[in-house]
Parts: sequence; structure tokens; C-alpha cells
Amino acid sequence: MRKYFGTDGIRRIANTELTPELVYKVAKAGAYVLSKHTNHTPTILIGRDTRISGTLIESAMTAGFLSYGANVKLLGVIPTPGVAYLTKKLNADASVVISASHNTYEFNGVKYFSNKGTKIDDSIEEEIEEVMESDKMIELNAPHDKIGVSEVREDLIEEYVDFLVNNFEEEIKQYNRLDFIVGIDTANGATYKIAKKVFTKLKINYTIINNEPNGININHNCGSTHIEQIREYVINNKLSLGIAYDGDGDRCLAIDEKGNLIDGDICLAVISKYLKEKNNLRQNTLVATVMSNLGLNKYCTENNITLKQTKVGDRYVLEEMLKNGYNLGGEQSGHIIMLDYNPTGDGILTSLMLIKILLEKNISASDIRRIINIYPQVLVNAKVSQEKKYDYDKISEIKQAIEKLEQQFSGNGRVLIRTSGTEPLIRVMIEGEDQEYITKKANEIAELITEKLK
Repeated sequence: MRKYFGTDGIRRIANTELTPELVYKVAKAGAYVLSKHTNHTPTILIGRDTRISGTLIESAMTAGFLSYGANVKLLGVIPTPGVAYLTKKLNADASVVISASHNTYEFNGVKYFSNKGTKIDDSIEEEIEEVMESDKMIELNAPHDKIGVSEVREDLIEEYVDFLVNNFEEEIKQYNRLDFIVGIDTANGATYKIAKKVFTKLKINYTIINNEPNGININHNCGSTHIEQIREYVINNKLSLGIAYDGDGDRCLAIDEKGNLIDGDICLAVISKYLKEKNNLRQNTLVATVMSNLGLNKYCTENNITLKQTKVGDRYVLEEMLKNGYNLGGEQSGHIIMLDYNPTGDGILTSLMLIKILLEKNISASDIRRIINIYPQVLVNAKVSQEKKYDYDKISEIKQAIEKLEQQFSGNGRVLIRTSGTEPLIRVMIEGEDQEYITKKANEIAELITEKLK
């Protein structure tokens, strides 16, 4: 089991668990591993969100890179997908995003991106950890005349803004309407400036909330993790659409004009239908995770779209897309990857695609929700022994209870059991047509698992 990296980089409480000393080591080892096959001085980009600890982590990260001999370009506050886009465009050797995404302000994190603008593979993270724990760290000091140089390049953010605008300007100008008004919640995070610039340049009528970060209010009762605020805002102001990003800007959830949620699964259905109509859905295939709603499976079947499912995590969705040449994938949480544009989830990009579809088709946000029937879904955590948490499928009573329930569903329900990678928990997820019934069954199975594996 890896010591530092989790499913989405390193994420810990800043300055106590994610210390400057640890970050310095991660930077040195990362610069070595990510650039050891090049024959030039590596250049690494660093972007961050609005957390109060961001500049602290950035300083330690920069020191580690410079000490190894890498040059650094500091992008300042920028969404994760902006860093990914610039890494690829500028042909940088690697990049780092300093963010804890949707977590509260006391957390921070480090995510590495390759020179292709994609999150690095698990194997690379494991190699970085090996170097961090080895005697090799002592050797990773640049000679006096080879110490790296850092420069502030916040001006590069405008290139990401132009990328977003240029990809949608023509269609939005053609179909835009004065009565189409969008509410935007930037979660006091990394999109707080860029979203405003993009929507202003595209001349989309918008109003914006939670765009005054103070270092500790990122994701605080706002953004995609607290969708109720933008829901209320849309309804009270009679808006056409509500958009909510997360702290680092790689997720997007939406609210229709009636206050109903448009989650990642609905976004995938809407965008895949649009791309298929334009003959732009590569290999007629959509990629999602095993946590996607059963309704997405049925939507794909009814619309002759192949659905490929991966384990949970946008990195695994991307791996499947790159491996087989697909161009659309994502997660229920709002990570939507459109490879024709950017090699990572991009909240602003996703919202612009939804807006383009709504304007071009001249329909309401509530209309597009009707193309997919989302099944009620319940998730219950079963507390178990850390030592026994991987043994649930070896207990006959548990297996029988799951099989019996799946037989009762007859294709109109689903049971998914997942073991937590970090906690002594087994997650029981059940989908079905009756919310009350599946809630009861999820609790029953969770209690059975706890009883057998405590």
C-alpha cells in the first residue's frame, strides 16, 4: 500500500500532515522521476487554488524543484484543467496543482500532471514514493551553477481563457438570447476570476456568487458540494440555469430552472446525445465508472451507445479513454472529460458545452433532463474491522443477501459493494425504483456486513 499518494494525489491537513518538509521531498523526488528520461533542464508549472495554505505549499514545492535543478513557472490561482491545458500547450516537462479539490480549507493537496497534461499513472506515483524513502534523495542536489530559477507567469492564465472562449464563441454568438441568464457559483475557489472573464467575453448573461475567496471560505456551504445554495439562487432569481464548480474547478454540476439537479450522469447523457447527433462521439462509446447511475446504463442501451465502466476515479476513466480512443467520459460527481478539448475534467468547459446545447436547441434545462431516467440511489457505510474489510465476498450470508436482492430487482435495480481504501468501511450502494425500499435494504445489508466483519 502506498504511503503518501491516494486516489487523487496527496491530500492531507496543511502544515501538520502536509508539511513543508514533506512537500519539499515530494517536489525533489517528483522532478527526478518525471524528468529522468529527458536530456534538458526540466520546466515545471505550478498552479493552486485559493486556500490560505496555498502559498506555503507552493513555496516548499518551488524550493524542492529549484534545489533539484528544475525551472518553475508560477501560474498563481488557476483551475486544475487550466494547468493541464497549459502543461501540454507549453510543452512543459510536468506540472503540479496545489489543491484539495472539494475538501474544506484546512486540507490541501499535491497533484502531479505529466507533460501530456494528464494525471500521472499510479506506477509513477509509486516510483516517486520509492525515491522519497531511499538514500537517493541525498544525491538530488543541483550543482551551484545549475540551481533552478522560478518566475511568476500569471499572465499565462489568459491563454487558458482564450482557449475556452475560442472554442465556443461562434456558436454562442449565433444562438445567444437576452432572456437566457446563468447563475454561477465558483465555491470561492480557483474559478472565481476566470469564470467571470470567460462568461463576459462570450457575452452570456450571468450573475455570480461565492466569488470572494478569503483563504478559508473555499467550498464552505457553496459550490458543487453544497448544491442547495445555487438551487435556491436559481429559483429565487428565476434564472435559466445554475452552474456550480468545486474548489479546483475540475467539476461541474448544474441546476435547471425548476431547481432540479443535473449531475455528472445527466451531463454525460446530454453531451453524448449531442455528439452522436453530430457524428462526433468516437466509436459511439461513453466511459463512466461503476458508480454511475443505472439510468445511464439504460439510456445508453436505448440510444445504441456503448457504455464502458471503470473503477471509481477520473484517472481510470481517462486511462480507458486514452487506451481505446474514446472522447467522452466522466463521473457522477461532475468530472466530465472531453478529450477533443482538454485531457482532464474541466468544470467551465462542461458548463459551456451545456449552455451551447441549450442555446442551439432552444430548449430549457429541464427539457434536457428528460432524456435520462435517474434511479434513486442510496449509499450506506458499514463499519468493519480494518483487517477483515476485504473479506465481505467470502461470507456466504452476505453473498446470499446480495444475490437475493438482485434477483428481486430483475434488472430494475443494482447492488454495488465497495471497500474503502483509507478507512475501516465497506460502502453499500443500492439503486432501485422505490427510495424507501432500497434505503431499508441498504441498511439491512450494511448491518449484516458489520455484524459478520466487526
